[in-house]
Amino acid sequence: MQGFAGFMWLLSMALILFSGFALIDAATRREDAYRAADKKTKPFWLLILGLAFVVNLIFNILSFLPIIGLIATIVYMVDVRPAIKALPGGGRSRKGSSSDGPYGPWNGGR
Repeated sequence: MQGFAGFMWLLSMALILFSGFALIDAATRREDAYRAADKKTKPFWLLILGLAFVVNLIFNILSFLPIIGLIATIVYMVDVRPAIKALPGGGRSRKGSSSDGPYGPWNGGR
């Protein structure tokens, strides 16, 4: 019985890490990338994935709520994330200069 409990603990930790990764990934994507990929909005996914993360922290893996959170996390990871990553720039926020143009930095004619 102790081996089963250890396996369930490992499975629970894997679910927490999986939902945490999805939440962090969703938070680092640009807001307009969600609209461009024709998916729900960024706040929607942050709410859903945040709830999934909290549910995985609080409830036992054998409950039905972590299973629902797992399904939501899987939907994000296999549907939303690839659609956003397929966009130019991968949906990540750029850290460029304010003078960067569409073809690179503008150097003022130098």
